[in-house]
Amino acid sequence: MDGKCPYHKIVPALLKEENYFFRLSKFKQKIIQLLEKEKFYIPKARANEILNRLKNQELKDLSVSRPKSNVSWGIELPFDDSHTVYVWFDALLNYYTGSKAGKKNYWPADLHIIGKEIAWFHAVIWPALLLSAKIPLPKKVFGHGWLTFEGQKMSKSLGNVIDPFYFCKTYSADSLRYYLCREISFGEDGDFSEKNLIARHNNELANELGNLLSRTLTLLEKGFEGKIPKSQTSQELQKGLHLKKIQQSFESLEINVALSEIFSFISSCNKFINDREPWKQKGKELEKTLYSVVDSLRVISILLSPVIPQTSEKINSQLGVKAGSLKDCKFNLLKTGTQTKKGEILFKKAELQEKSSDKS
Repeated sequence: MDGKCPYHKIVPALLKEENYFFRLSKFKQKIIQLLEKEKFYIPKARANEILNRLKNQELKDLSVSRPKSNVSWGIELPFDDSHTVYVWFDALLNYYTGSKAGKKNYWPADLHIIGKEIAWFHAVIWPALLLSAKIPLPKKVFGHGWLTFEGQKMSKSLGNVIDPFYFCKTYSADSLRYYLCREISFGEDGDFSEKNLIARHNNELANELGNLLSRTLTLLEKGFEGKIPKSQTSQELQKGLHLKKIQQSFESLEINVALSEIFSFISSCNKFINDREPWKQKGKELEKTLYSVVDSLRVISILLSPVIPQTSEKINSQLGVKAGSLKDCKFNLLKTGTQTKKGEILFKKAELQEKSSDKS
């Protein structure tokens, strides 16, 4: 744009030198076939952009070396010590060698996550290198979007980077992680807003989730000295959890959709309490209401653990249960007589700190 790099806002310099090349053009048709597969590179819209470029433009061979006189710090070519390896060529190879460095071999990767601006390297060049060496390809490559600030990509060179440590300290790492995963569709660009972070922190984490745990354990403490009564989870409440959709959303990396479904169930739990009014109930009726909600909180804690792990640990501790996995997302697994212990509130209400968005 105006002769400048659109990302770094500087004018690129034109250089001429002798290099060694990788015959990337040889793999053009194989890469096209690979990208036409439904799930190799996602989001699909970005895969289509790369496919369009491949089909309508010449795929040129790739320069993979630099004269040592210009780039002395690189790794020397084994067959010509006057040249060093092009850093992006070398960097790509590290995915494979690094995954095999320990006792366990993690290659091929089930999911390779990269930034969208380096999609060409990972959707075209990287598969071509692996095909050339007859090494298995990653099963899936996902290009995530950019986190922008006031409409611009965050960049150290532009000096507009938001300090995550500040926001973790101010609102907690769980709150920041939840906001990013809930607010932004993974794979798309999203603009950072501290006001929106606070809104989700207060309304969803503090009010919906935090208050659900707090008031349920308070009622359990008053009615049963904090011990889980003998009962079963209400069928009515169970219907509010769409577990299959949540699982499918996580697997397809639609994290915001999964969180929306989980918090829809949390809202159902709050409505369940409001409708049944356990503070007016006694006996079996009260036992069923409180068992139903505490058992649901156990399941909620499991489902939220990938996004807010520290909070899930706090919920488990207060419920008196161990951390579970997806196989434990079944109702009526909460054992009668389990001792709960109400602790500190999960999330304190937050207010916008003056000029805090300038922290960098």
